[in-house]
Amino acid sequence: MIRLPDPKPGVMARREEIVAALRDLVRGGPLGEGVISAPRELKPYETDGLSAYRQPPLAVVLPTSTEEVAAVLRYCHQNGIRVIPRGAGTSLSGGALPLADAVVIGLMRMNRILEVDYDNRLAVVEAGVTNLGITNHVAADGFFYAPDPSSQLACMIGGNVMMNSGGAHCLKYGVTANNLLGVKLVTIEGEVIGLGGRHLDAAGYDWLGLITGSEGQLGIVTEVTVRILRAAEGQRAMLAAFKGTEIAGQAVDAIIGSGIIPVALEFMDRPCIHACEAFAHAGYPLDAEALLIIEVEGSVEEQDMLLDRLKEICARFDPISLKVAQTAEESVAIWKGRKGAFGAVGRISPDYLCMDGTIPTGELPHVLRRIGEMSAQYGLQVANVFHAGDGNLHPLIMFDANDPESFRKAEAFGADILKLCVEVGGCLTGEHGVGVEKRDLMGVQFTRDELRLQRSIKGAFDPDWLLNPAKVFPLEDNPALQRAA
Repeated sequence: MIRLPDPKPGVMARREEIVAALRDLVRGGPLGEGVISAPRELKPYETDGLSAYRQPPLAVVLPTSTEEVAAVLRYCHQNGIRVIPRGAGTSLSGGALPLADAVVIGLMRMNRILEVDYDNRLAVVEAGVTNLGITNHVAADGFFYAPDPSSQLACMIGGNVMMNSGGAHCLKYGVTANNLLGVKLVTIEGEVIGLGGRHLDAAGYDWLGLITGSEGQLGIVTEVTVRILRAAEGQRAMLAAFKGTEIAGQAVDAIIGSGIIPVALEFMDRPCIHACEAFAHAGYPLDAEALLIIEVEGSVEEQDMLLDRLKEICARFDPISLKVAQTAEESVAIWKGRKGAFGAVGRISPDYLCMDGTIPTGELPHVLRRIGEMSAQYGLQVANVFHAGDGNLHPLIMFDANDPESFRKAEAFGADILKLCVEVGGCLTGEHGVGVEKRDLMGVQFTRDELRLQRSIKGAFDPDWLLNPAKVFPLEDNPALQRAA
């Protein structure tokens, strides 16, 4: 079980005073209350996508500007109050899990698109703009924003920056870090600084690279400048069904080894195929043990050429079926199934842990075989759905939340999967972040000296460890879990 720090008695005793002070800083206005403190109204903020863990916060503030964020952080710093940044709460690693004595700063009201510059192919947006909202805003002009996590309808760009989110199309276009130009960051002291800018690479140290994926440990991002790209002429998806998961893994390795870089290369195993077909009616073959969704883009001629080559590669692995979408509607149906996979699996198992580890693609057959063996060992079903092209695994471990032993087994199973990822040359996370979920596994991937260096960077930005404490760093390395209140 995940340990959280004990509340600071001094802070809890001053709760009413703190809430009153926050109301003076964030008034809300026409949008409604700027501070939420009633226990019933705090319920929606007590957890995030890792819903196995819950903790109502001291209060929630909903600023509408960078200046209000800065004022709240300045007050919290001066009064020793812990702060939890929150976007849409879609984090699957507990990255936005509150603490009892912490103030949650929710950025969902900061949802304006401030500027679109087509000549320089960029957009400047506030942190509460949804990922998909950027693409929707520029689509009519033939542009799009490339990262596309499955939660892109809800997840917000500030959270994408903090977790360095990816998505199905990151194989070709990269993750958030590859599509980011600049951010406006507020430090724990309330200082507003700009990092990066309106061009691809800023001079000097890579501060933007440091902040991207920092999980709210170093500051709160309130404004983001992203790259927008010209949309391709067209795209088509292809389904390749196989008799076994290992065979499908070999096909993935062969595709990447051929030098072809599809826009997306996604994997589903049998439990996931059945769940998604029941949900989306996408035409997935139910007799397959594994399914690849492969998407290419470009002119019609380029699509045809790439699809012909991909069919030749897949044919080497004795596929059950190969199907190419012939219409836009067929492609949409194929992706509806994949994009709805997490919700679809929830229909057959209301409780599951969604893991997130990354491995070299050449290790896919071995890792998939070991996950199957672990599933039998723990007596828990697992559904595999992931970004196969860049080796970003998302095993969904099904368990019964009403059975503590089942939950314990699920956590141990997940930890073993992540250890396996590191063992074969991968890492603990691809896009979900460390949060609380993988916090105590950091020592599996990093040495003591490496963790000490990371702690020193955290301490330079946040000496009192007030920003998103009890996350990322292991128990023995986390002052928020060590010091008495």
